Amino acid sequence: MTDVPGSDASPAHRRAVPAAKPSRVRMSATQRREQLISIARQIFAERGFDATSIEEVAARAKVSKPVVYEHFGGKEGLYAVVVDREVRSLLERITTALTAGHPRELLEQAALTLLTYIEEETSGFRVLVRESPLMSATGNFSSVMNDVAHQVEHILGAEFSSRGYDPKLAELYSQALVGMVALTGRWWLEVRKPRKETVAAHLVNLAWNGLSHLEAKPGLITVRKRG
Repeated sequence: MTDVPGSDASPAHRRAVPAAKPSRVRMSATQRREQLISIARQIFAERGFDATSIEEVAARAKVSKPVVYEHFGGKEGLYAVVVDREVRSLLERITTALTAGHPRELLEQAALTLLTYIEEETSGFRVLVRESPLMSATGNFSSVMNDVAHQVEHILGAEFSSRGYDPKLAELYSQALVGMVALTGRWWLEVRKPRKETVAAHLVNLAWNGLSHLEAKPGLITVRKRG
């Protein structure tokens, strides 16, 4: 019995068809820029500015070093873009959250928002808290917290006036409150316990009641209202 030409009956007539190579999708300039920013954000968070190199950024992105230079001009330019994005992101979150009229709820919102940012954007927060000598006074974590304190100051000032306190002290109190939340946030970044709602509740407990009037089991007004 002979094989019919072209039939699949005989292995001799089967031809191995080479597998088609997957076509490499070329990124647009915008997509490449976003990819480089994302990769750099992760490396800056892991290593800090000084220990990060353009070579490593390019290697992770699978591009040549000139591509990175073309987009950002160098490591300083890339770092500045990453930090600026994180600054704007965190400030926007906190600004949006500060909506309550009552000062205690205001403090709750600020604390919860910062802890949520740390939880969801850990790499971004690590970049912000790593101070770099290259960054100006307007491009680091301290400047973000200072901006938040100024917003809290206006609300505390009005509250102080209504209660007969000196509104000039609102700046001092706002810096103290925001600074307490920020430093606690840096600590919580590493330990991640207790849960953020508990941390926020204890922060507010200390700030609102003072050491002499601490509640045994503090809770958040904001959470109770939702329930």
